Amino acid sequence: TRERDEALEREKATTEVLRVISSSTGALEPVFEAMLENAARICEAKFGVLFRFDGEKYEFAADIGTPAPLAEFLRQRGPFIPTPNTQLHHVMRTKQVSHTADYAAEAALGPPVRLGGARSTVDVPMLKDGMLMGAISIYRQEVRPFSNKQVALLQSFANQAVIAIENTRLLNELRQRTDDLAESLKQQTATSEVLRVISVSPGDMKPVFEPILANALRICEAKFGHVLLYDGERYHAAHLHDVPPSYRQFWEQNGPIRPSHPDTGLARLARTIQVAHILDLKADTAYAERDPLRVAAVDLALARTFLAVPMVKENQLVGAIIIYRQEVRPFTDKQIELVKNFAAQAVIAIENSRLLNELRQSLEQQTATTEVLKVISASPGELQPVFQATIDNATRLCGAKFGGLSFREGDDFRSMAIHGVRPAYLEERLRDPIIRPTPGHNLERLLRTRATVHIPDLASDVEAARALFERASARALLNVPLLKGGDVLGSIMIYRDEPGAFTDKQIELVQNFAAQAVIAIENARLLNELRQSLEQQTATGEILASISGSMTDAKPVFDAIVRNLLRLFGTRFAVVQVLHDGMIHMPAADGQPGFERLVDRYPRPIDASTVGGQAMLTKQIVQFSPIIGNPEAPAATQEFARDFGFNSVIFAPMARGENVFGAIGVAQ
Repeated sequence: TRERDEALEREKATTEVLRVISSSTGALEPVFEAMLENAARICEAKFGVLFRFDGEKYEFAADIGTPAPLAEFLRQRGPFIPTPNTQLHHVMRTKQVSHTADYAAEAALGPPVRLGGARSTVDVPMLKDGMLMGAISIYRQEVRPFSNKQVALLQSFANQAVIAIENTRLLNELRQRTDDLAESLKQQTATSEVLRVISVSPGDMKPVFEPILANALRICEAKFGHVLLYDGERYHAAHLHDVPPSYRQFWEQNGPIRPSHPDTGLARLARTIQVAHILDLKADTAYAERDPLRVAAVDLALARTFLAVPMVKENQLVGAIIIYRQEVRPFTDKQIELVKNFAAQAVIAIENSRLLNELRQSLEQQTATTEVLKVISASPGELQPVFQATIDNATRLCGAKFGGLSFREGDDFRSMAIHGVRPAYLEERLRDPIIRPTPGHNLERLLRTRATVHIPDLASDVEAARALFERASARALLNVPLLKGGDVLGSIMIYRDEPGAFTDKQIELVQNFAAQAVIAIENARLLNELRQSLEQQTATGEILASISGSMTDAKPVFDAIVRNLLRLFGTRFAVVQVLHDGMIHMPAADGQPGFERLVDRYPRPIDASTVGGQAMLTKQIVQFSPIIGNPEAPAATQEFARDFGFNSVIFAPMARGENVFGAIGVAQ
């Protein structure tokens, strides 16, 4: 009874920790504290501490019940390398459990002894793929060694701590990608707005300068600013935005301005044609020497931090975008780059109408890019909408007739999204979405070279895509790989029904779409990994809860195992088999209609004629795929596969030491 109660207590503690992990996504401190609290309570320890390890040093992460002198020491010490021959040093060196009956009797006395009165201690490593991630240490203030069961419980908590750390890492990566995407979308939207104004305001600069300054000030968190045009000697105020009235009046009365002091931002700009970034206008030489322009900016406009970005055409300064903050706070590199982008757009607006058509094309591309980014942002983990938006925009903007986006599967490619394909070829792709590149095929070239394939006329290179040329009437082809590092994840292919090369800008645009598709794929991968991890944690928690609530009846536990196997694997059948007196029983099974007839064939003697029997006899995982027609598959399993409509199966034995209790399996 005592052993049962202890086991129940351990299971409850484990379930509680798993619950905290699932409810504290991204926050490690509550998880660590719950682990330490349960570890100290169940192991009858006085206090406990959890340390993180970065490959070189330990760092305090959490504690429970720690005596005040030791707690203060731990929080003030910072990252540290443990003293040789101490318990944490042993864990760092061996990556093994360090269990000490009396720490006070050791040669090297660590802080837990000196400041916390520790006597019996156990330190358990937190390991991920053989790498030390940290350690859990619990302490008693009397000489009373910990039991093997208590050490095993601590090792279980250490494994769960590693899982929580990995979940947090994946979630933070996903959040960072989402934040980067949101920032990119915000900048793309601002850029698109400016380009839209440029396209509808040829020759009229004011409607262009206004959104440029408004967006620059908003995104860069600046107070006011102006656009200046430069004639080679003087600066003319073309547009002022949110400028304080007294400073606006100064410009109206004294402009155009010819910089008189060499240290003013405008003088530096004219001299270097480079960004002028001044952290504090009031602390600069020009203010100390009472330059009129600098005094006006500081005293009239209360300006402190200054950023001037040149507008350059053919290496000549044609103007500048100036923004100010009224507090001392530098602009970031990203903000400076954004203003540089706006400055370049302002130069585009200044150029003559010869560039108007090019500007309109740029607007369409920016709008399409923004649309794809919006789809990525609105569809985390869903790739089909992203793929469709990508191929739709790539085909339209490049003047192509039709196109497709495919995903790599080994040496083959699976068609994932299609745009504008002729009905006969579309029917062929829907019937068989797998594209199997033959030698010389454009996809085979792409896979071999990991580079863009551009064929201006398929008629002169028909081996590249015979089906496209003959059945889809394709002539010009552009195939851009989806690359992650050096790996090809898929491709974007667009086609024209007449020969002719795609332009460099069109190729660059499709390459940009390919990069965005890779971002979406990676985001989906990270999100799916996180979801799978949480689903597995939830399933484990449910099974552990069933165990803790059914100490005398195994049936609810077996049912919970089967239920979670079906949910996690999505298979046709899931079963739990139990070995008793040489017979295999099936106390739990579930799945698609017909599984009841499978249960009716049990119990049966244990032998090698079934996969479950083989798993029990060999004490190893056994799987077969396919089953039907496979001479190595057990005879009874082949019969079951034909009768119940599955062709893949995997069983894992339920064993402890030399004892075998049964097996768990799924079939698909």
